Amino acid sequence: MLHNNHKKNTNIGGTIIKPIELTRFWHRRICEATLLVSAIVVALYFWAYFADDVKSISSALLVSDTAAALAGLTAIVSFISYLWVPKKYTLYAALFVYGLLVATTSLLILNTGGTTSPFIALWMLTAVFAGIFGARGLIPMLLLVNSYLVVQYLSSGSISRETIVAVILAGELPLLASFIIWHRKSAGASDKDRAYRDLANELSEVASKSEVVINAIADGVIAIDNQGVIQLINPAAQRILGWDKQDAVTLSYKSVLNLSDKAGAEVVEATDPIQHVLADNKPQRTNDLSLTTKSGKKLSISLVASPIGQIGSGAIIVFRDITKEKAEEREQAEFISTASHEMRTPVASIEGYLGLTLNPATAQIDDKARDFITKAHESAQHLGRLFQDLLDVSKAEDGRLSNNPKVIDVVSYIHDIAQGLRPRAEEKGLRMLYKPLPDGEADQARRLTPVFYVNLDNDHLREVVSNLIENAIKYTPHGDVVIDVGGDAEHVVVSITDSGIGIPAEDIPHLFQKFYRVDNSDTREIGGTGLGLYLCRRLAETMGGRIRVESEYKKGSTFFLEVPRISHEEATSLIEKATEPAPTIEPIAQPSPLVTAAPAPVVAPTALQPQPIQQPTPVTPVYAQQPIQQPVAQPQPAIQPSQPVTIPTAAQPASYTNTPLTHIEQNPTQYVTQRPQGVAVPARDQNQIQQ
Repeated sequence: MLHNNHKKNTNIGGTIIKPIELTRFWHRRICEATLLVSAIVVALYFWAYFADDVKSISSALLVSDTAAALAGLTAIVSFISYLWVPKKYTLYAALFVYGLLVATTSLLILNTGGTTSPFIALWMLTAVFAGIFGARGLIPMLLLVNSYLVVQYLSSGSISRETIVAVILAGELPLLASFIIWHRKSAGASDKDRAYRDLANELSEVASKSEVVINAIADGVIAIDNQGVIQLINPAAQRILGWDKQDAVTLSYKSVLNLSDKAGAEVVEATDPIQHVLADNKPQRTNDLSLTTKSGKKLSISLVASPIGQIGSGAIIVFRDITKEKAEEREQAEFISTASHEMRTPVASIEGYLGLTLNPATAQIDDKARDFITKAHESAQHLGRLFQDLLDVSKAEDGRLSNNPKVIDVVSYIHDIAQGLRPRAEEKGLRMLYKPLPDGEADQARRLTPVFYVNLDNDHLREVVSNLIENAIKYTPHGDVVIDVGGDAEHVVVSITDSGIGIPAEDIPHLFQKFYRVDNSDTREIGGTGLGLYLCRRLAETMGGRIRVESEYKKGSTFFLEVPRISHEEATSLIEKATEPAPTIEPIAQPSPLVTAAPAPVVAPTALQPQPIQQPTPVTPVYAQQPIQQPVAQPQPAIQPSQPVTIPTAAQPASYTNTPLTHIEQNPTQYVTQRPQGVAVPARDQNQIQQ
């Protein structure tokens, strides 16, 4: 490279003439050209010297002894310079060699006829290299050519036109060509150098700013190469981990980042997000890992690993301590769970009593009061659903959600859910279309639809799909709600598309967060808590699936629920296992019949299978409604012989139905039965059972 002290410019006529960046490459090219010309001159000299008939050779081809000696010296110097020269003296060596070449060529031309010399081509070749040195080469060469004209004019008093033309064509024209050739190369090299310098300055500036930012942020940052070796660690990471920079750099990240999962087990390659980034070149994010510091302290961390460039280039790991946040979240979850559980009971009671008040069979109210109570009942139901959502959210965060998978035919199952919500859509004037089984077809039995089986908790699937369809109805003022079921060999995808108000692009990344609601003029009039989609996401993850959304503001949205699919053979096998009969239980011995002639100990019927009491002949009626205990601990009241009581026979066994309390509250008169006539109620002080 040209030394900085020798980078000078010369301004000639407003044009800046700069030397090119003189590297060893160009130095050697000059030495080679010089050695070639010198060798030709020396060869011509010895050819004429050893020729048999020197007189037959033209005088124009005879090389003088001075020119031959100078050519030999030039050849030796150029050869030595070609083989060895210090880097910082490259320019000086090239200039010296080129000067010897110019001197040799000039002396040869002057001795062999001047402008009529046959060696004029050597001068033209020499002049072309002058532009390499910029002004240092061009100006002396131009002065040398013009000085020849001056000498010719002074010696003869005039200059012929042929001489002037020969000097211009053979002397000055090669210099002009040299200027054009090497000036362009110099400009190109200068532009390239300037671009390199600008790029280097820009990269240096960016690196400085990046280093300032990385060192200033509170999150830990670690950069690793494709082998997992740490290349960079910022002060925040050093503070969190307890490692110094000089100790951590060049170590494997596994030695510094001691990660463990929720269960406290050390992460393996299959569960290590950093390994996934290095292998797949896809970013990974998790909040479920723990970190053990150098001092043994365990921290909960949020970790984001991002790839650098192409696969195998490395990764950037950003993490932060969220131990305090996790503790606050647990406290909040416990408070919400406790409060929701405690408040759900009185709200359920309020809802039940309001329902009884609205029931004409249990209360008589006027229309005005009915309207007020109806609104209060709807509010109580909404409050009850809110408390239930809060309980479900707390269960999802604590990992207490039950998961009872069953084989489900998704097409028919989703159809039943859609049919149940169809009246709500029709109330708003919306058209609901279920694409796999559209209503209104003449013969749906002949419609060919693919069968999609899943092995999931049907309650979770129903809650997610119902919530998505209800949201589509809620946020669609007019238009359509389209439900479709598709998928591939591995997944089943349920899509719910609406033509509603849509979701702004900036809200989509936060849509499935807890308590997040889109806040704009279109949503303020629509109620909601921001828990529905969050719960849908957690339920989808519990089922091993995922949920996503595509939406355009003011044009509608499409929500996709993707869950794992099972094959027909696997579904059949699971169904057969579920329908296998339970192991048989040995029958319990039947109690002996009660007879008056020979009373025997009576075995009480079990709670699992009520046994009928057979009536032998003759028999004294016994009060069969009271369970018989064995042994009889307390005397039972007797029934008067004169009052017959019907006893259940084997043909008519006694049955006991467990009726839900809500049914009784809705229509209590249906469950009120009159006491049979003719039944004598024994007195409290009777201590004997009559037989």
